[in-house]
Amino acid sequence: MKKWLSLLSVIVVVAVAAACSNSGSGGGDAKSIKLAYVAWDSEIASTNVVKEVLESKLGYTVEMLQVDAGPMWTGIADGSADAMVAAWLPSTHASYMETYAEDIVDLGPNLDGTKTGLTVPAYMDISSIEDLKNADTVAALDGKIIGIEPGAGIMMATEKALEDYALSDYTLVESSSAAMAQELKKAYDNEQPIVVTGWTPHWMFGSMELKYLEDPKGVYGGAEQIHTIARKGLEEDKPDAYTFLDQFQWTPDDMASVMVAIQEGKSPEEAAKEWVETNGGKVDAWIQGIEQ
Repeated sequence: MKKWLSLLSVIVVVAVAAACSNSGSGGGDAKSIKLAYVAWDSEIASTNVVKEVLESKLGYTVEMLQVDAGPMWTGIADGSADAMVAAWLPSTHASYMETYAEDIVDLGPNLDGTKTGLTVPAYMDISSIEDLKNADTVAALDGKIIGIEPGAGIMMATEKALEDYALSDYTLVESSSAAMAQELKKAYDNEQPIVVTGWTPHWMFGSMELKYLEDPKGVYGGAEQIHTIARKGLEEDKPDAYTFLDQFQWTPDDMASVMVAIQEGKSPEEAAKEWVETNGGKVDAWIQGIEQ
């Protein structure tokens, strides 16, 4: 009996050791991965495309964690999430990068040519953030700038813009990406004045005639990139996923096509699957060199 108990103990120890060796520092099965993202139309599109490739091409089970910008960065830094493809740099998420730079791995840009700023319908007779100081404009806008989730980089930049441009008559209204776009569409359809926190790529620029207000003080910075960020240790734990994330790169037009498909009624999963199936060449480049 003692021999059998000893043998059983050895088997248990070996099994536990094997399980530990197959689980990364982020926890869980070696073939599972957690992606953090913010519920912006652009990031819903990109994260679902990444999820589709990880699942259909690399055999992963993907858990998507929808959070605000702050927790997204914190999750990568503390290892509770494995990666995200939603870091707007160098300006929008500058404060988060400064805080967490030592605790994350920046895999570089996955998309070039982004922009953020205050956005208005083209029919509005203003062209600069400075024009918002006009008393008639303040009254027409009811002293409101429609924003998105609190803590988002563009919200922090807009709070700074209110201060730098002395726009004390305005309130930055916190909402969400979806609610902001809904308010914009409602105002646009009725040709009413409205100012929102906007960014490109975004489907709203394809469906409405909009313009950015000039930013002479440079509060919003210039053209930006969206970066892929991974937790430390991901390369060792899940090298195939890490390689794919490192090689993932697409264009604003690619992203816009997924966003438009979602806006037209497809689920994010359906839109991502369709894009992956019809863009095999790009997807093959992302997983080049990975043994499957």
